[in-house]
Amino acid sequence: MSDGQPKADNRYAAIIEKIFFSHWKKGLKEFEFDRSEMKDWAGKLKIEVPDNIGDLIYSFRFRNPLPESVRATEPKGMQWHIQLAGRARYRFKLAKENLIAPRAQLVTIKVPDATPELIGSYALDDEQALLAIVRYNRLIDIFLSLTTYSLQNHLRTTVKGIGQIEIDELYVGLDTQGCHYVIPVQAKGGGDHISIVQAEQDIAACSEKFPGIRCRAISVQFMADNIVAMFELTLAQGEIKVVEERHYKLVPAADLDPAAFTTYRSG
Repeated sequence: MSDGQPKADNRYAAIIEKIFFSHWKKGLKEFEFDRSEMKDWAGKLKIEVPDNIGDLIYSFRFRNPLPESVRATEPKGMQWHIQLAGRARYRFKLAKENLIAPRAQLVTIKVPDATPELIGSYALDDEQALLAIVRYNRLIDIFLSLTTYSLQNHLRTTVKGIGQIEIDELYVGLDTQGCHYVIPVQAKGGGDHISIVQAEQDIAACSEKFPGIRCRAISVQFMADNIVAMFELTLAQGEIKVVEERHYKLVPAADLDPAAFTTYRSG
């Protein structure tokens, strides 16, 4: 970044604000814009942007709130979401406020840590580390009471009406009756937010790619003290809803309290 350039968050906010107000009119509930507009506005504002211009959109979809000027246009109880709308296109769409965040008051369940130490040493980021922890400790199995298998991580695919998406990790599973399930997993580090839009995309992709197989969408997030929050999400009446939430903490087997086993069983 050259001298005198504002920080990335401020640059991104300035660009997305210009894009928004170049399309928005009072009463509009959704509108689309093109990827090229980000570079166009950066040029007009004399703002240097990274080669990976997609990070601008990612930041507002998963990490940072939209600028206050944009939020000020939201009707009460509604919020703007940025959705994919096809190849190199995006959509601003108003939807009900729906923040999914871990509940601090929820009981924490201790699980013996089966993560290989070598994995912890080489994980490159929070998301990669979280996916590895979930996989090696079979937390999807524990959470859903299913037998599951990781099919593929960072699965890139296209979905009709949405465009190209990436599922953080995709599992398949079965229950005691032999019924099959497809399980998309969304992983977020402590600084990112669970994305309603990503959950909708994951569910849409599974419906299109695995018709007739029940989809159980999972979101996982790091909390403080290395606690892993897990959510099962579903699409009901056009909105993403929380089916179940549980918190797990990985500990050495020697630190497990035998008295807690009966507590969990009776809870």
